[in-house]
Amino acid sequence: MIKVLIVEDDEDFVYLVQKLLKKHKDIEVTVAGPDQEKVLSKVVEEHTDIVLMDLNLGVSNLDGIRLSREIRIRTDAKVLILTALETPDMIFKAAEEAFASGYIFKSQMSFLVENIRATAEGHTAQEYLIASAALSCLSEAEKAVFHIMMGKENTLLSSPKTIANQKGRIVKKLGLDNQKELVHVFRMFKE
Repeated sequence: MIKVLIVEDDEDFVYLVQKLLKKHKDIEVTVAGPDQEKVLSKVVEEHTDIVLMDLNLGVSNLDGIRLSREIRIRTDAKVLILTALETPDMIFKAAEEAFASGYIFKSQMSFLVENIRATAEGHTAQEYLIASAALSCLSEAEKAVFHIMMGKENTLLSSPKTIANQKGRIVKKLGLDNQKELVHVFRMFKE
């Protein structure tokens, strides 16, 4: 059973998505409003697999990005951004900052169920592309250290102190608190 949580403040759209997903016996659907703490609690309590996140949860488009990021850092749930915001700038911002697992336009609802299933089954090409976009802020040397942080063999000729400094810069550039968060969010590169 794939547990899906819808985070959306448009009740009519929630109704349509619920109606679509309830037709599928392998998908269990619940709904949460835009309150960040309640959403995080619900994701943890219900062991949610996939969160369908609208980017615009109120005043700002950044609400959904911030909440997606927190869900990805604090839980094992994957986030599919489901939004009407189809501008390239918003797509790149969401990809780089939200650590999302996928991005689906509301105008492309016919692909929703297959995206949910594919994302729940493993890491998709879209998830790798989005993670790579988030990592694009790293220099080549930092990318090499990133892979060391993910458990790859250290083949660098740099000193341990230099590598330690680069690890700190990488975590800071990605807006994370520590290496544990980095490994959690980017675990697809560890497998």
